[in-house]
Amino acid sequence: MIDLPTDLPADLGPLSWLIGIWEGTGVIDYDTADRHFTGSFAHRVSFSHDGGDYLNYSANAWLIGDGPGDRVDDAQRTPLVAEIGFWRLVRPTLDGDAGPGLLPAPGTSPARTVDDVELLRTPQGGFDIEAAIVHSDGVSELYLGQISGPRIDIATDAVVRPAQARPYAAATRMYGLVDGHLLWAWDVAALGHELAAHASARLARVD
Repeated sequence: MIDLPTDLPADLGPLSWLIGIWEGTGVIDYDTADRHFTGSFAHRVSFSHDGGDYLNYSANAWLIGDGPGDRVDDAQRTPLVAEIGFWRLVRPTLDGDAGPGLLPAPGTSPARTVDDVELLRTPQGGFDIEAAIVHSDGVSELYLGQISGPRIDIATDAVVRPAQARPYAAATRMYGLVDGHLLWAWDVAALGHELAAHASARLARVD
């Protein structure tokens, strides 16, 4: 049973089931032209809000061994990439929205309501969303996609990487709430390889 907060901005309603800290393990399984990457990892994901119309996102992962039975608390686990970012519904910019940068809002807008959010529902019955995610190795991703009930499907619209980063061209992610667990899968096009399965995990809410 997941208790959802009642003090959220209306625009976060469809995303509210993500809020919390999730921990668990997953499996890496990725082929390139000359190498097969495989292993188990521990994963911690946090979705939180600070009163804005977006969710704060952070994630950390640690390599813990070669099989799904390896212990999460293995002292030898190796840090993998960390991520931070912001998730939100796609909606028009209003006079009451601040930005860009530190620029204040040019005007005011009435508080948004559930009815306002309902107007954003797509013909498929879900909502368009965007997620901006930055990796600790300097890679930045902008994902676009859909949330429909307890399922999210997103794909990169843009990937920016610094000169020293390894080749990484595109990605898709899927998140789903199943039996109280957050199931997650990440496909990538990296190291000159076309888009293919990369990693997946099953996480439990811990807070």
